[in-house]
Amino acid sequence: MSDTRFACRSCGATHTAPVIDLGTTPLANRLLRDEAMARDEPHYPLATVLCEACGLVQITETVPPSVLFEDYVYFSSVSETTVASARDLATRLARERTLGPGSLVMEAASNDGYLLKHYGALGVPVLGIEPARNVAKVAESAGVPTRVAFFGRDEAARLAAEGRRADVFHANNVLAHVADLNGFVAGIATVLKPSGVASIEAPYVRDLVEKLEFDTIYHEHLCYFSATAVERLFTRHGLALVDAEHLPIHGGSLRYFAARAPAARAPRLEALLADERARRIGQAAYYAAFASRAAALRRSLRDTLAHLKQDGAVIAAYGASAKGTTLLHYCGIGRETLDFVVDRSAVKQGRLTPGTHLPIVAPAMLLERRPDYVLLLTWNFAEEILAQQQAYRDAGGKFIVPVPEVRIV
Repeated sequence: MSDTRFACRSCGATHTAPVIDLGTTPLANRLLRDEAMARDEPHYPLATVLCEACGLVQITETVPPSVLFEDYVYFSSVSETTVASARDLATRLARERTLGPGSLVMEAASNDGYLLKHYGALGVPVLGIEPARNVAKVAESAGVPTRVAFFGRDEAARLAAEGRRADVFHANNVLAHVADLNGFVAGIATVLKPSGVASIEAPYVRDLVEKLEFDTIYHEHLCYFSATAVERLFTRHGLALVDAEHLPIHGGSLRYFAARAPAARAPRLEALLADERARRIGQAAYYAAFASRAAALRRSLRDTLAHLKQDGAVIAAYGASAKGTTLLHYCGIGRETLDFVVDRSAVKQGRLTPGTHLPIVAPAMLLERRPDYVLLLTWNFAEEILAQQQAYRDAGGKFIVPVPEVRIV
């Protein structure tokens, strides 16, 4: 059955097919300061569809950006994996594109400067555009010039009028957050120098489907991209997709490179697009079993936790993450099962998780309180976290990794 009430954020078509409906959930990153906030906690529908015209997967609800990002609690620098990936990318592009004092690197949704600071250390001028004032303040304190604004067509026009054009334009894990996709990409085309390159990272919809990463769906992530859908979007605005590389970060992402059209495609991109055509990634059949597979994993996780609780186990969780909010709500897991959540971010500690209202504490509490098991909500950083928590594991603690299948390590 097609849902004709929704218009695609990319191409405007109204012929869509359902992918998965995760019910009604709170905002994934809206951590509560106290129980009083819980009484007025908003919840929104979280249903996902495929545009059968351009192949873009997207949720049907758009929560106003001012609600989502005004006081943001996600700081990219908390993850060592994210920082290392950013440092490697900055070093590589600075070398490949011979960037120097006369160059300019921009980033939309630049967060706390986790990426741009590496260009700064190489003597390359940078400019961040970050809508969350509290996060932008952290970037400024780290020496990364940052404008507090939502990047799009209008902000790009202002930057161009000021003579600010980018040799390299970064948009890491932001394209999925943008309701006005066409305005955002038009903005990139406006500020990119004729010889410039745009580097865009976004979670890959193939990984989402094939690795059963349903918990990466939440209200901040409006869209879930394939190379096919991205190419169609960029072509509409005079930009050519020239390359793409598959990254393990965030459970599987694609890093796209775009330049002003016309431009030749790299063989790697040609192969990727051909693979997507072979898999029929833009057709409803590719997504047909996704919802039932997610439901089976939900049953498996609930059964595993129920058996552990019946045996008297104490269970905590690691990672007050957005994906954790989706996982807990879709699976119906809360205070009856989990005692607390630990997180490395000091900004999150002392707050309560959305909807489930679990207290968020520092990771040191794992050794202090010694829960028998820890549900790893930030499974996308499993290797990093398991290494950090070796002392807890040596003391007998075990982690439950929920995705793509439930396993205890």
